[in-house]
Amino acid sequence: MIQKNCSLKVSGKTNVNKFSCVINNYTKLDTITHSKSSIEPLKLTGSLQLDILDFDCNDPIMTKDLRKSLKHKEFPRMIIRFISLSRYPKFKEKPDHLTGIVAIELAGVTKHFEVNYLFQQDGHSTARLVGTRKVNFSDFNLTVPKKLAGIIKAGNELNVEFNLRFRIIE
Repeated sequence: MIQKNCSLKVSGKTNVNKFSCVINNYTKLDTITHSKSSIEPLKLTGSLQLDILDFDCNDPIMTKDLRKSLKHKEFPRMIIRFISLSRYPKFKEKPDHLTGIVAIELAGVTKHFEVNYLFQQDGHSTARLVGTRKVNFSDFNLTVPKKLAGIIKAGNELNVEFNLRFRIIE
């Protein structure tokens, strides 16, 4: 069961500087389930529904430009569906590295991506899963944000990182 205080961060570059935008406090209690099986990859079901208006770039103009580029009026949510993990995570104090497949739906386009995960047990029945992946605006048929008649232009590539805290329910 996904707990509160999860986050999603996207970062990238413009021809002038770097930027970072975050949904810092995902408050929905969602569930990701798997079937107990020795078959790999491990199939998952569950998703996160993130409101585009929750993105904050610590700069009102950058925040507005990102939301506009993501077509928030037509498509107010980004959905991350969990498809599979390469294997069942190891419950140890040391971080466990694994991969998985997610489907990201953004601006009416859905794409499947392999994600690198870092899994770490936080307590007896709690854990943290950090997923990272590079995506492009063009993957979702989006145009990169521009300012000042194109003098300042964001790059096509975004680094995406989501940080999930969850409670394990048997």
